[in-house]
Amino acid sequence: MDINAPESVFDLAIIGGGINGCGIARDAAGRGWRVFLCEKSDLGSGTSSASTKLIHGGLRYLEHYEFRLVREALMEREVLWSIAPHIVWPLRFLLPYHKKLRPRWLLRLGLFLYDNIGGRKKLPKTRVVDLTRDPVGEPLKSEFKRGFEYSDCWVEDSRLVVLNAMAAAELGATIAPRTNCISAERRDGLWNVVVRDEETGQATTIQARALVNAAGPWVGDVAQAVMRSNSRAPVRLVQGSHIVVPKLYDHAGCYIFQNEDKRIFFVIPYEQDFTLIGTTDQDYKGDPALVHATAEEVDYLCRSANDYLRVPVMPDAVVWAYSGVRPLYDESGESAAQAATRDYVLKLDVEGGAPPLLSVFGGKITTYRRLAEAALAQLSPHLPAATGKAAGWTGRTPLPGGDFPMQGFEVTLRAAAARYPFLSETHLRRLLRAYGTRIHGMLAGARGAADLGPVFGADLTEAELLYLVRSEWARTTQDVLWRRSKLGLRLSKAEASRVEDALRRIVPTQEPVS
Repeated sequence: MDINAPESVFDLAIIGGGINGCGIARDAAGRGWRVFLCEKSDLGSGTSSASTKLIHGGLRYLEHYEFRLVREALMEREVLWSIAPHIVWPLRFLLPYHKKLRPRWLLRLGLFLYDNIGGRKKLPKTRVVDLTRDPVGEPLKSEFKRGFEYSDCWVEDSRLVVLNAMAAAELGATIAPRTNCISAERRDGLWNVVVRDEETGQATTIQARALVNAAGPWVGDVAQAVMRSNSRAPVRLVQGSHIVVPKLYDHAGCYIFQNEDKRIFFVIPYEQDFTLIGTTDQDYKGDPALVHATAEEVDYLCRSANDYLRVPVMPDAVVWAYSGVRPLYDESGESAAQAATRDYVLKLDVEGGAPPLLSVFGGKITTYRRLAEAALAQLSPHLPAATGKAAGWTGRTPLPGGDFPMQGFEVTLRAAAARYPFLSETHLRRLLRAYGTRIHGMLAGARGAADLGPVFGADLTEAELLYLVRSEWARTTQDVLWRRSKLGLRLSKAEASRVEDALRRIVPTQEPVS
C-alpha cells in the first residue's frame, strides 16, 4: 500500500515493533484490516530480544496467585510450538530441592498445578529425579539429592518478532522499521500520525481509524511526547540481565534454581557451545535504550549459579551479557520488583466517541498472541467489519517457515540434507532452525557451496545475508549477528567488519533529505 495515496486510510496504526506490536499487526492484517506499524529502531530491538528465550507458564507466578496468567501461558506453549516448530521446541527443566528454601510439598503442589491447568497434551509431565544417579545431577553439588523435572519450551525471541512482522506484511500490512512516530492527534474522526524515516529524515503523515501504543518500556514516553498526554503511565520498568558463558555441561537439560532472596533464575544450554544464565530483577530508571548488564548483576548471577554448580562460574568467563527492560503494569510501585505482575493490561480510550487509542502495558512473550486477540476484541467494535479470517486464526496458521510436515523437524532436516548435500549437517540444522522451510527461497538455484557466495565466518554466507536484507528488514551487523542470529558469538571482529562492509554494498542506499 502507498501510504501517501489519498485513499490509503489505515484501519489500525501501531507504534512499536516488538512482539506485541507485531503480533497485533499479524492478527489484524489476517482479519482483513489495513495495518500500518512503525518502529523507531530495528524490529524486536528492545525488550523482545532480551528475554530468557522461554515459552513458559511461569512456575513462580503461582506463588503470587496469578492463576489466569499461568493457565493462559501454559496453554500457549503447545500452540506456539505447533505454528513455529523451527524456532520453538521443548525443553526439560530440573528444579533441585533446596532444604533451606521452599518446602518440598509446595514444589510438588506447584508442579501438579503446572502439569494440569494448562491443557498439556504433547509435553512430558513432571517426574521426581534422584540426582545421585541421574545424569542431570552430575553438574550439581553433592548436597542436592532430589529434584523435580518438568517441561517448558524454548523460543528464538527476536526471530519470533520478525516472523510475525513478515506474516503481517505478506497479508498486506505496511511494516516500517527505523521509522519514528513523532506526533499523533485526533482530527476529523481519524488519527493523524506523523512518522519520520530515521534513515532519510523524510517525514510522512498517515491517517488511521484507531491507534495502538505498543511501545513497550517507552509506552509512557510515547503517550507524553507523541499524544501529549499529561497523565503518568502505570508502568514499572524492571531490568533483567543475562550472561552467556562457555558450555558448563554436556547434556541437553536445563535448570531452574532458587535464591535465598526468593528470586529464581535459569541455567540453559545455548547455541550448542554455550550456557545462558539469567535473569535478574531490579527496578530501572533512565532511558531503556541505554540499559546494560552491570558488574553487580554479572557477579550476582555468577554467585547464584555457584551455590548449585560443582564447577564455579567466574565473571571473567562471561563471553556476552545482555539486558532488557520489562514494562510491567504497576499502579502502586510498592511491591518488590519480582512480585510485580507479568500479566498484560490493555487500556482503551474512546472518550466522547473519539477515534480509539489502545495502550498496551506489560505482558510476556509467551502470551503475545492472546494479547493480540484481546486487543482486537476491544478495537473491533470501532473498526470496519472484518473481511478476512475469524478470531483465533493465528493459533492455527504456521508462521513463515513453520509449515513442517507432521513428522516434524528431524524429518524435514533429512529431506533438506538430501536436497542440499553440499551443506554440512551443522550448517543446515542452523539454517532450518532459523528459517524453517523458507531456506528453499534462500538457497534457490544453488547447486554447490560456491553458489552461496563468500563465507564471512561461522558459515554465514552472502546468500543468507541477501535473504536477511531483502526479506527480514536487516540493515546492520547488530541486526544480522545478534537479532536475526546469534552468530556474533562466533565471528571475530575482523569477520564482523567484513559483514559490515558487505551490508554497505547490499543494503539499498537512500539519500537523506535536507
